[in-house]
Amino acid sequence: MDARDPLASLRKEFYIPKAASGEENIYFCGHSLGLQPVTVRESIEKVLYDWEKLGIEGYFCGTPRWLDYSKSLKPKMAEIVGALESEIAIMNTLTMNLHLMLVSFYRPSPEKYKILIEANAFPSPRYALKSQIEFHGYDPEITLLEIKPRQGETYIRTEDIENLLEQEGNSIALVFLGGINYLTGQFFEMKKITEQAHQYGCLVGFDLAHAVGNVPLALHDWQVDFAVWCNYKYMNSGPGAVGACFVHEKYAHQFNLPRFAGWWGNKIETRLLMKQDIEPSSGAEGWQISNSDVLSLASLSVSLDIFARVGMAQLVTKSRLLTGYLEFLLNSLENKPLLLTPANPEARGCQLSIQIKNAEGNLLEKLTERGILCDWREPNTLRIAPVPLYNRYTEVFQFVQALSEL
Repeated sequence: MDARDPLASLRKEFYIPKAASGEENIYFCGHSLGLQPVTVRESIEKVLYDWEKLGIEGYFCGTPRWLDYSKSLKPKMAEIVGALESEIAIMNTLTMNLHLMLVSFYRPSPEKYKILIEANAFPSPRYALKSQIEFHGYDPEITLLEIKPRQGETYIRTEDIENLLEQEGNSIALVFLGGINYLTGQFFEMKKITEQAHQYGCLVGFDLAHAVGNVPLALHDWQVDFAVWCNYKYMNSGPGAVGACFVHEKYAHQFNLPRFAGWWGNKIETRLLMKQDIEPSSGAEGWQISNSDVLSLASLSVSLDIFARVGMAQLVTKSRLLTGYLEFLLNSLENKPLLLTPANPEARGCQLSIQIKNAEGNLLEKLTERGILCDWREPNTLRIAPVPLYNRYTEVFQFVQALSEL
């Protein structure tokens, strides 16, 4: 399979961390931090060079111009998430963007004030939601509705979300789910959930931290109201890299929506005129507050170029083969672990989460000693992400062989 892999050459475009012995590690942590593309240094140094030689003129004469660097990246980002260019803003970090979105899209009333989330949602968005609920004067214990898997099951059925919407939809103001749940790796049926929620007048947003660059997305066609994501996991843009958000075009000219404003949200034509009253950009850019981190954009640009060249369709095809092979090998073990992730390839991405029976606390340490980097979540869960951009089938085999021996 490695010999026949049409994407095998992509591995050379990334730095693979090495063990003390000098051998390359098996890196299955793309769900937490993607690897560094080899041309990132050159891209960042180009910005540093322009800063050195041009100073402030880099905004107007840099290569590319800093003034519209963020805008230049939007077409490639829009392609990855299935959006119009105008529906994308590359800015801030995920949780900051979520707060900005909630100002506009969580507007509770006495009758319609609840927020629906999934069990085991990533903590940071959960903190943001609870703080927004409290800001509006509501009790999170009552207001935050959590949908859980059924007893004895490990992931959430779409029909259970639909049933909860039928029961509580008239009191739910916002449905906010992870596109992919970070713990189980479940890829939610975003289109179906959005359609159902809209029937009850609920707005719908998604945390795409573990979905962007991982699974096929069509945010515009699915009529998702908003989404937020980071770019340092499958998007390989570096630790704490600049994030992004999506706002559906139906809100592009709704300037009466409440929002927090900053000077970079001005129309680009008037942004530098320093007017006392803001003239918001149409589309998602109207939610931008501050000047973008150009060094971070330079890193993201390299990753976006790789995705544009390869395309999500090829990456998803290889991802399903890699992950399917991993599942096959795990199921062949004498003491096979419990799979927390859906078996349906369309209901997951790169990540498989498994529970290890009677696992010793130092299992992750032992795997690391063997040059295998993955993720451990207490009390007994391993999260493994074979990423199609740089992981090989041989590495999947070697991981399962090591797990079996340990």
